[in-house]
Amino acid sequence: MLEMRPDCERCGADLPADEGGAFICSFECTFCADCADALDERCPNCGGELLDRPARTGAALKKNPASTKRHFTA
Repeated sequence: MLEMRPDCERCGADLPADEGGAFICSFECTFCADCADALDERCPNCGGELLDRPARTGAALKKNPASTKRHFTA
């Protein structure tokens, strides 16, 4: 199950689990759309492809809440 990280690792932008606009690699490194574009859709951590993260909504989000641990470090 996806961790659904709450923020962009590059700029710190909020990325709610129930909205689109987040991009992840196979290790779940998470970036906003602007940062994914700036990174040419490649994860700077592992070199993997950044793809759209699916949204988690409704009962699924209530039963399996998104992570609250932020990964952005200034």
